[in-house]
Amino acid sequence: MADRYLHFTGTPPGRFLTRRLGLPRPAPLRRFGPAATDLGGPVILRTAGRSALDGPLPLDEPLTPDGTAGTEAETPRPAAVVLDATGVAGVADLAAVHSALHPLMRSLAPGGRIVVVGARPSADDHHQAAAQQALEGFTRSLAKETGGGRTANLVRLTSPDPAAAASTLRFLLSPKSAYVSGQVLELTGTAPAAAADPARPLAGRTALVTGAARGIGAAVAEVLARDGARVICLDVPGAGADLERTAGALDGTALPLDITTGDAADRIVAALPGGELDILVHNAGITRDRRLANMSADRWSQVLDVNLAAVLDTTDALLKRGAVRRGGSVVATASIAGIAGNTGQTNYAASKAGVIGLVRSLAPRAAAAHGVTVNAVAPGFIETRMTAAVPLLIREAGRRMNSLAQGGLPVDVAEATAYLADPASGAVNGQVLRVCGQSLLGA
Repeated sequence: MADRYLHFTGTPPGRFLTRRLGLPRPAPLRRFGPAATDLGGPVILRTAGRSALDGPLPLDEPLTPDGTAGTEAETPRPAAVVLDATGVAGVADLAAVHSALHPLMRSLAPGGRIVVVGARPSADDHHQAAAQQALEGFTRSLAKETGGGRTANLVRLTSPDPAAAASTLRFLLSPKSAYVSGQVLELTGTAPAAAADPARPLAGRTALVTGAARGIGAAVAEVLARDGARVICLDVPGAGADLERTAGALDGTALPLDITTGDAADRIVAALPGGELDILVHNAGITRDRRLANMSADRWSQVLDVNLAAVLDTTDALLKRGAVRRGGSVVATASIAGIAGNTGQTNYAASKAGVIGLVRSLAPRAAAAHGVTVNAVAPGFIETRMTAAVPLLIREAGRRMNSLAQGGLPVDVAEATAYLADPASGAVNGQVLRVCGQSLLGA
């Protein structure tokens, strides 16, 4: 369903009324496409004090010649600012964060990006830990005040090797991250694999997407195919027509299957080329909303079975069989409901919080034993058939209660999933990436 308020605020009367009444003023987001492959402007790199990295940050975007913004007549408005704050080790060092970014805030272009690169808070140096944790509060607050479709995110490095940040910086400094803001990603020191073709980083890889017939799952399958993957689209037999349509449009394979059946893993392996895959995306999910006082045992178990038990069982079975190749990835779909909770969704929130627990526990062990990363995306309010059926006032509240003051699109979740599935993102493991426009609910 179209966001008529977003359209109205872009008209002269809309701009006037929202300004006078203090209403939310969402800015149209620049998303990735043939006409928007980058942010359309230069990137400024600043350092807060002394960098703790062994080399320069891997930035693909054009930097301004001297690292400063200049005047609008001399230099285009910067599309992004990257701040290397890895050397911040005490309260006094935080002054350098202010002095590096303060002069640039008014010149950052609409839809621009701010990426702060920090270090993991130390377990041995509480002064460094305090200063690095301060960067999280700083970045989340900055993301809420920038406006104009701009975003701000924090990337934490666990080693002085900056190469681990390449894929993450590429994602955050592109239109693909339009609906990701106020987030913290912690990267390991794992050396990433370089893609032979950066435009098709998933070429030669096989992906399985559950719940792929429509909505977010179909968008995920489409983006993975765009990036070069051979996609197997799985959904319940009852969604067969939509499933065939989605898979056919992508030259993929349709796999009608109830993921909760006892032989689901066997049938998945049988459908895989050579019995193996590289990318496993758990997107299938259902809701059966009721307040707990009115919720039957069937409504509870149906949601937990599909949204959590099937994810656990299928992942365990495929990893045990070695069906996910080394260098592969598992990406599960959580939800901000699993982080912040939601009235009438104790079952759904429990299942999605369970997905987060799965990711955090399994990720280090899967990496060590199988060479596979495990991450999750946690969507906020996404414009789908399901949210279109929500009552008007609740739907409008869902759209506006985030820093970007609008709902996201299925492609926003798909782009985040593709980033986590990229072999160059091998340093990203055990992370839960919220795709919610920095929802005001939860952390």
